[in-house]
Amino acid sequence: MRSIALASILLGLLTAPIALAQDPDYGQPSEYSEPVDTYSEDEVVDAVADFFGVTAEAAASVLERVFSDLGRPVGYVAGEEVSGAIGVGLRYGEGYLTLRTGEREKVYWRGPSVGWDAGGNASRVFVLVYNLDDVDRLYQRFPGVEGSAYFIAGLGVNYQRADEITLAPIRSGVGLRAGANVGYLAYSRERRWLPF
Repeated sequence: MRSIALASILLGLLTAPIALAQDPDYGQPSEYSEPVDTYSEDEVVDAVADFFGVTAEAAASVLERVFSDLGRPVGYVAGEEVSGAIGVGLRYGEGYLTLRTGEREKVYWRGPSVGWDAGGNASRVFVLVYNLDDVDRLYQRFPGVEGSAYFIAGLGVNYQRADEITLAPIRSGVGLRAGANVGYLAYSRERRWLPF
């Protein structure tokens, strides 16, 4: 009996280094359960609230629908724009693209619109960016997605889509531009005055 107990102890001592060399399982996944190259809803709510100077509750109320529709963004553009229209409209803006991966780049946008539209405004703009795997793909025209515009807590949101990339500009500004229009925004690395 004594020799069996001694053999068991020796066998345990010999196999202990093998067991210790294996990664212990603490019930945690070996990979992240959520993408790490995207912003969480809480991060975006805080950023939008700070950028527009609104409460986190106001920011969360508008972002709840965006996150429900589109999920977690890979980046955002924070900037300002001016626009005006009397039937035919123009919009010009600039800001900084910030990606979750750490990239940061100056961005300009401009675009025409046509339709029953009149007025002008100056806005702060926070654009959520989805499915952008290469920064160069941002620099193109993004038409608006029909029926995607809505206003909650003083913030307006609409969606723009091109080549599987979706942008969700959130605007809050001074002025009035009322009506319905059809148009696009073209993004570029340099400022361009011709909206086409």
